[in-house]
Amino acid sequence: MSDFPFLQKKVLELDPADNIAVAIVDLSAGDKVSVSNRTYALVSDVPAKHKFALRDFNVGDPVLMYGVLIGKASRPVRAGELIGTSNVHHQATGFHAKTKDLSWTAPDVSRWRGRTFLGYHRPDGQVGTRNYWLVVPLVFCENGNVRALQEAFEHGLGFESSGVYGVQVAELAALYSQGKIDQIRNYTPSPGEVAAEHRELFSNIDGIKFLMHEGGCGGTREDARSLCALIAGYVHHPNVAGATILSLGCQNAQISLLREEIAKRDTEFKKPLLIFDQQASGLESAMLSRAIRETFLGLIDANQFHRAPAPISQLAVGLKCGGSDGFSGITANPAIGHVSDLLAALGGRSILSEFPELCGVEQNLIDRCVTTALADRFARLMKGYAARAEAIGSGFDMNPSPGNIKDGIITDAMKSAGAVRKGGTSPVVDVLDYPEYATRPGLSLLCTPGNDVEAVTGQVGAGANIVLFTTGLGTPTGNPIAPVVKLSTNSILAKRMSDIIDFDCGQIVTGEKTIQESAEAILEYMLQVASGDKQTKAEMRRQNDFIPWKRGISL
Repeated sequence: MSDFPFLQKKVLELDPADNIAVAIVDLSAGDKVSVSNRTYALVSDVPAKHKFALRDFNVGDPVLMYGVLIGKASRPVRAGELIGTSNVHHQATGFHAKTKDLSWTAPDVSRWRGRTFLGYHRPDGQVGTRNYWLVVPLVFCENGNVRALQEAFEHGLGFESSGVYGVQVAELAALYSQGKIDQIRNYTPSPGEVAAEHRELFSNIDGIKFLMHEGGCGGTREDARSLCALIAGYVHHPNVAGATILSLGCQNAQISLLREEIAKRDTEFKKPLLIFDQQASGLESAMLSRAIRETFLGLIDANQFHRAPAPISQLAVGLKCGGSDGFSGITANPAIGHVSDLLAALGGRSILSEFPELCGVEQNLIDRCVTTALADRFARLMKGYAARAEAIGSGFDMNPSPGNIKDGIITDAMKSAGAVRKGGTSPVVDVLDYPEYATRPGLSLLCTPGNDVEAVTGQVGAGANIVLFTTGLGTPTGNPIAPVVKLSTNSILAKRMSDIIDFDCGQIVTGEKTIQESAEAILEYMLQVASGDKQTKAEMRRQNDFIPWKRGISL
């Protein structure tokens, strides 16, 4: 019996130029299916989300999906045969300089004009969807001191409860102390979500976020500069009211570098920035005591911010996919792509990253760039990234994960053709190198790896005050300071992993909703999240993922 009982179609052709089609449900050898008024008898089983040939292929023949080259046949393939890694290998179309201008018709946004969300208005004109205080080290040597501050503030202020899991451990400890070993073996926890943050003394602060990392020294000077720029993006971020910075003193990531990077983002930076240098402070205990006192005073100031109405144009949205499946490019990705187009028409910002997952669709993005200079910069960044990957014995063709392949994404070009749909159809107004800050209304391209946490970390460092994250297999990825909305590509996942999924896009594949209808529902949901009326599942589960990117290592 099909997992998708409402489907009107069993297969889907995504573009008239395609020579493969997608199975929407599990199909068996011998089944007959119709594509473009032609009937095919399948010669092999084709699981849902996978593809099958619409013609016979000889070795070297191009394989097209989404209207673009996604691979070449590595052996003869018969019409109706399953397409997989055993008979198709990665191949992508090359790219050249910008040769034409984009003619774009913006979607109708009349129903959204005048709509607002409740956000935190900062002195620099940005608007936050959350109100956090940030504590972050400039070097890994200070991680221990950050942990000490975290324990002190969380226990002292109650910003983080132990949650359901802490309750479970306490219950097990109580049973053990009573000698009830058999009850421990049969213990079943009470249902419920992980407890959300609670606060009483500082009611307008959403929390204190303590970031830790393994960088700041011992690597390249480029890595130190990038780390300082990333931290500067987080300090400058509209969701942050102020920050406490811990420095050892002798590391590559110097305080002066951080100040330079903050000035690049805001020459008149006015937020509280508390910096403590351990080697200049003498006793560690003295530095931490001073950091606690001054941070507490900073919290008093941060608590003065209140939510107030802000236009949709103040939203900056990261567009991300992870744990992708064969439906990603069909449902959730184009849905948030339409959200991106709505934002562009309303004067908001969106950020598309994951450059290894733009392989083969570069020319489309180049021609969407509003200037030749931006197009040239995008081409240089793509070529430079590819060269670095190849220099360490890797390449974009190695990008699909085992999970991607198992669920129907067999080449990087196929993955890219679906992933680029997150960026909608609007013009590309800016091209950013990691971790530059997005300031122009419209769609920006940001150079990051495809790695889920590194990419989201970079998007938030570029100013995203909310992230839309599509997934077909499920991933718990979150961020310390920006809410990450998790959107499933199929309804089975939404039900099976309901503790991490916020929004189900599976009704697109069942035909119950259109991409446009889903996009508008997503935007409505975003406004509730941005206003603080809803917490994302990642926030409720305190999924505070933060990994700075070291160039040339990750895809």
